[in-house]
Amino acid sequence: MRKGTFMRWGVPIAAAAVIGGALGAGPVIAAVSGDPVLPERSAQQLLADAAAAKGKSEGPPPMSGTVQQTASLGLPALPQTGGSSPLALLSGSHEVKVWYGGQDKIRVAMPTQLAETNLIVNGDQAWYWDSSSNTATRVKLPQGGERPGSLATHRPEDLTPQAAAEKLLAQVGEHTVISVSNTAEVAGRPAYQLVLKPKAEGSLVQEVRLALDGENYMPLRVQVFAKGSAEPAFQVGYTQVTFTPPAAENFTFTPPAGAKVEEQDFAAHKREMTGEHEERAKEAAQDVKVVGEGWTSVAVLPGSLSDLTGKKADGATPGGEESRFGGRDGADPAALLDSVLKSATPVSGEWGSGKLITTKLVTVLLTDDGRLLVGAVTPEEITKAAGVK
Repeated sequence: MRKGTFMRWGVPIAAAAVIGGALGAGPVIAAVSGDPVLPERSAQQLLADAAAAKGKSEGPPPMSGTVQQTASLGLPALPQTGGSSPLALLSGSHEVKVWYGGQDKIRVAMPTQLAETNLIVNGDQAWYWDSSSNTATRVKLPQGGERPGSLATHRPEDLTPQAAAEKLLAQVGEHTVISVSNTAEVAGRPAYQLVLKPKAEGSLVQEVRLALDGENYMPLRVQVFAKGSAEPAFQVGYTQVTFTPPAAENFTFTPPAGAKVEEQDFAAHKREMTGEHEERAKEAAQDVKVVGEGWTSVAVLPGSLSDLTGKKADGATPGGEESRFGGRDGADPAALLDSVLKSATPVSGEWGSGKLITTKLVTVLLTDDGRLLVGAVTPEEITKAAGVK
């Protein structure tokens, strides 16, 4: 498998990740009532139910469905980067189809306008199909061992409501008020809805809504609302879901005639990816600083324009390397930054000077002294954080 094949699935749920990282520990609960479509349960009970469902050794119930992710962050028009690029997920709507028959029977498909990628796991064998390059990669898996998802930092299933919900629920804290209703409906299924609201005035987040299936407590949808917006700035959820075992043919794959077939050694690729991931994690831990707490926390890390794009002052990319924040597989951070920076506002203060980028849900400050500040906070909060050296 070419290096980066699985990393092509690097599709971070940007808004949910920022919100999830901004929460603390120790929930504060408030209950609201609704028409009793489902039996009433407190927020504490629902959090426990969701944790218990996730912790089952057999995994989630067999199911299939279609997940839609929609982002409307208020960014300027973005350059065309290719349907499977992480940058393409910063705006518009994108679909992922999922089939789950058990821990050894999984399929995730991401269709785009002109192509499709598929990850299919069936027993001790996995296939990765990329129609745009007409390439099928086969991976032989160890019996009872790790699945292909463990090979990469970001997996295809990171696009699902379960992944977004996990980030949020793991860190719900004292900075958050939680309410619950029993009258929601998602993909035609009755659902409980947890509503998370920040206490801090400096947050751009109005609330986060998490819908849990009324029967099995599996997350069905996560929505993030920015202040002053009636529609979610970001959401990921099922538009169709069925909790029955998928047909066996969903987990079979035969490369089309004329396709290029590659073989991958699982152990070798795992060693390569593990080493790369550990090195990046170590660098990130050393570089990132968090200013503030709860919903108004701001991440601060070294970041000049050349760091972000991976290009030198003359526009060249040394050694053909990707930028620090991505850039492989058709994604061009330089083009994205050029587009976004056109809308940036020059700002200055006792902390120095820089460029401020504002969206509905996220504020970014790139300072002239080589710092990058990011948070789901107001411009006032982020410039305040810039003064903390």
